[in-house]
Amino acid sequence: MSLPRALRAPRGVLAWLAVACLALAGCATPRPQPGAAQVAGVEALSRTGRFAVRVEEAGGRQDAVQGGFSWRDDGRRLTLDLVNPLGSTLARVEAAGGMATLRRSDGSVTQAPGADALVEDVLGSPIPVAGLRDWMRGRTADQPPAGALARDPEGRPSSFTQGGWEVRLSRYDAQGPLLLSMERHDAGRRITVRLVADPS
Repeated sequence: MSLPRALRAPRGVLAWLAVACLALAGCATPRPQPGAAQVAGVEALSRTGRFAVRVEEAGGRQDAVQGGFSWRDDGRRLTLDLVNPLGSTLARVEAAGGMATLRRSDGSVTQAPGADALVEDVLGSPIPVAGLRDWMRGRTADQPPAGALARDPEGRPSSFTQGGWEVRLSRYDAQGPLLLSMERHDAGRRITVRLVADPS
């Protein structure tokens, strides 16, 4: 699957983008929100950080997109903001009550039953938003069942498979893992997603 034209970059520019993403991390990462809090008995989670998505096609073509994210989830409502490496807003995804809404930077709005499809629409590649609601807290989701579960010396999940993704969690702080690496293989393509959260 190709990335949207606005997000494509010639291969020679990808290395520059990686450097720019690090150099502009302060701009690419949305402003930090408060950390975990209790909302109606559910631990709320707020994280900021950086994301990178890479798609490798069977024919050798590679596409990549990266930027910053801001994640706020109180168990009832999830808000995910995505920005590009220069700090410009790509989109906001909100999920609540069985419906997800995508608000693009141009003001257009799209709704769907799940957030995963909406994020794929803006990035051109999937990010498992539904699974991340649990994975970012350092736990596996209830469904579908997780397989090949391994734990670190403190008993926290370090790697597992779930929903078609191979997941690795590491560098835990009090809220959960700071590094999340996810990979899947579908229909002749390999998709890797990497999230690096800012320490709380």
